[in-house]
Amino acid sequence: MRLVTYSWLAVVLAVASAAIGWLGIAGWMAAAVLVASIGMHVAGNAIGTRLRDDTDRDLDRLGVRPGARVDVPVARPGHLQRTTHLGLLIPVSAGIGGLCGGVIGAGCLLTLTTCSTAGAVIGGTSAAVIGGLAGFLTASFVAIVRHSLREAIAAERTTAPRDRSA
Repeated sequence: MRLVTYSWLAVVLAVASAAIGWLGIAGWMAAAVLVASIGMHVAGNAIGTRLRDDTDRDLDRLGVRPGARVDVPVARPGHLQRTTHLGLLIPVSAGIGGLCGGVIGAGCLLTLTTCSTAGAVIGGTSAAVIGGLAGFLTASFVAIVRHSLREAIAAERTTAPRDRSA
């Protein structure tokens, strides 16, 4: 690295240390999230602009006028592109996760800490929400993997040539 880069790194670390001392760790983390959000916004705009410009160049190279209508065949949507009912697995898993999270959270608060009953109820509710979310996410992941594997196997069976010599 160049000396200028090290100098900027030292300045950033000094400002970060001063900000932690002045704002506290929570204020510093909020400032870091704000700076990261602004950076991601700028990066997203730059990437989007570059992709848009590259797309226009590809159309020019192919001799297609911008704004000209190009007929593209519409593919049949796959299972993951269609809107379907969630089924019974996902709501049941979310309910079980919520129930387990609530019971474990409230039980741990009552037995491991000196918490009042009202605090245990509030903490148990919070743990139930997190447990329900974990159950929903886990069941959704399993369902998506199951459906995508089923669709891939079905597509492979229809497109793969069969070897009749065996």
